[in-house]
Amino acid sequence: MRARLRRQRNNGSLAGPVVTDAFVRKSVRHESLISVTTNRKYVNMADINFPALDDPPAAVPGNRAGRDLEAIWDIIELLFFAYRDFVSDPDDALAKFSFGRAHHRVLHFVNRNPGMKVAELLDILKITKQSLGRVLKQLIDQGYVLQKEGANDRRQRLLFVTPKGEALALKLAALQSDRIARALSELGPNAHEAACRFLVAMIDVDNRDGVLRFIARAGRARRRRA
Repeated sequence: MRARLRRQRNNGSLAGPVVTDAFVRKSVRHESLISVTTNRKYVNMADINFPALDDPPAAVPGNRAGRDLEAIWDIIELLFFAYRDFVSDPDDALAKFSFGRAHHRVLHFVNRNPGMKVAELLDILKITKQSLGRVLKQLIDQGYVLQKEGANDRRQRLLFVTPKGEALALKLAALQSDRIARALSELGPNAHEAACRFLVAMIDVDNRDGVLRFIARAGRARRRRA
């Protein structure tokens, strides 16, 4: 057997290990995924073949849980790459100020919710008080955020952006808004609504109503200021 395989390799009839049809299909699919996620050249969504819901990837017979998991691996990976590129735009702008993503999040939510309490911000960001304290100190010291005492409770710490902080927050939001607008424009009518429904469904059920109320309240406040 070894001699026959050696002769096949020498005469060019065997260029490598034995390749089955299944292996070819798997390799082609793998190459397609890599080209989509790493190549910056535009790719038409119609050219990408995602697995149908009723046609999950092959798995070991009887391993239903494995089949169900593999059927959405593409979404898991697309979420990763989408988020990676979504935050890359403001990351580049923030680097010029020696700021990071924590600074961006603080600026975003304080700009959208002037007068919010430090405790509210901690609950949203899910970080330690110490971590938030370091970021806030930098933003306050450099003139992007103001911290005031509560009118009725002097123990409260209320946060506001300065004009300088608002300008930076809006610049970062514009970068991300442009990316989202481009994506929605490729999806046709009702894309905004469908995207919102999907993202709301990704939030823990117990938190959804609170998140939606928080976003609506910030939107109303912004319109009043405008």
